[in-house]
Amino acid sequence: MNFSVGIDAVALPRLRRLAETLALKLRSGDVVALHGNLGAGKTTFARCLIRALLDDATAEVPSPTFPIVQRYEAPRFAVTHFDLYRLQDSGELEEVGFADACNDSLVLIEWPERAGDDLPADRIDIHLEMAEVADQRRLRVTCRGTATSRIERAFVIVGFLDRAVSGQDDVHISYLQGDASTRAYARLRTDAGNMVLMDAPRAPDGPPVWNGLPYSRIAHLAEDVKPFVAVGTALAAVGINVPRLLASDIPAGLLLLEDLGNCTFGAALAGGGPQADMIEAAVDVLLHLRRHPIPRNLPLPDGGMHHLPRFDRAALEIEIGLILDWYWPAVKGATASSDIRTEFMQLWSPILDRMLAAPTGVFLRDFHSPNLFWLPERQGIARVGVIDFQDTLAEPWAYDLASLLQDARVDVPGAIETVELDRYCRKVRAQESGFDEAAFRELYAVFGAQRNTRLVGLWVRLLKRDGKPGYMQHMSRTWDYLARNLHHPALSAIAAWYDRHFPEAVRKQPITG
Repeated sequence: MNFSVGIDAVALPRLRRLAETLALKLRSGDVVALHGNLGAGKTTFARCLIRALLDDATAEVPSPTFPIVQRYEAPRFAVTHFDLYRLQDSGELEEVGFADACNDSLVLIEWPERAGDDLPADRIDIHLEMAEVADQRRLRVTCRGTATSRIERAFVIVGFLDRAVSGQDDVHISYLQGDASTRAYARLRTDAGNMVLMDAPRAPDGPPVWNGLPYSRIAHLAEDVKPFVAVGTALAAVGINVPRLLASDIPAGLLLLEDLGNCTFGAALAGGGPQADMIEAAVDVLLHLRRHPIPRNLPLPDGGMHHLPRFDRAALEIEIGLILDWYWPAVKGATASSDIRTEFMQLWSPILDRMLAAPTGVFLRDFHSPNLFWLPERQGIARVGVIDFQDTLAEPWAYDLASLLQDARVDVPGAIETVELDRYCRKVRAQESGFDEAAFRELYAVFGAQRNTRLVGLWVRLLKRDGKPGYMQHMSRTWDYLARNLHHPALSAIAAWYDRHFPEAVRKQPITG
């Protein structure tokens, strides 16, 4: 699979932006070969690319003409910059560590022709030459091999940004850490302020897990940017502080959004932020949304409608089943028997029935510290910025409150949870004469138990299957939250099952890869 594109009349600001955009899609193991005569701009392009990967627009990036090789430890991966102009023959490549660099870093090569047959066939070729207009260049980028789809996507982004920020030479693009989905993000810095690029191509279906359907379909996860645009527009209309949409190419899955900064609740707490005040403000957001709910059918820019779905029973069963699929064998040393699985699902069955029969509200789904921004300079509920709402469902109001007050990624003390749950109920009771507080508290505990049961299994899956051990730091906290929920009388039967099969000693047992 090959990809090739030519670009004419590229001045230095656009050359830099091209390099910064390509940097978003490059990975360790990629080889970028820079072709061109003396003065064509190879070193200039390499410098722009390396600075983008270092996220430092002023970093010293000397030409490696005399040392031949220069290595950089960038945040995402190492970068090795070669200038092979002084090589006498390709046999000298071994002396400068060329093969090793191709295996453990991104490799940039000036004068790649000197590598001869040792130049990898799987590479990205960038040809530069001076254009007829002073200080401008022509580029041709040709990609073959494993990076092809990524580089092709980079040039879709190039076209979008050429339209969205046309005429702005001060734009600098840098990588932003994404989430666990196929979405990727970048920050655009300008003299007038910052913006965030959401790169969300339509997600391919995963493997079928139930009745021939992938989990994303069963759980109603967003497969393109339409739900994000529809839900975000509706939330903004009722006064929720979500990023403003600045530009879009919805078919391509590209959005340019207001930048809410770096101060997520998690970052604010790590810096000593006022947790009680932050959580109180976030609860006020949920109370405001309850007073001003968004409709279940939301208009789309193309004239269509986005319908907020409900949970499917299969999704809930798949989620709680993770504790048997992954946690059980990790602590028991064997898979759960069919009898164990049957008993577990039978105990959960009436609980799931109550979840599915409950009156609907709005469930933003991931209303917790990674997706909430603390903006104390603003007023009221605007102090809380909200992102990652594209998977919103029509589900009970209690669910977002449980996600917030039992945040899997930060410790929420029981005292704060109690105060805010009581305050929420008191506020709703004052504004809704028919509010059934006992039913609400039961749903809060039920959803909290279902959510944390899923997470206990998910953390192990991320460790064992995906090689991501960092999530195991949340395991003890997740069990503590689960235990809080299991104290509710409505969960006494399933609580006894957990106590029998996962007593305290098992819950605290370390799990390694």
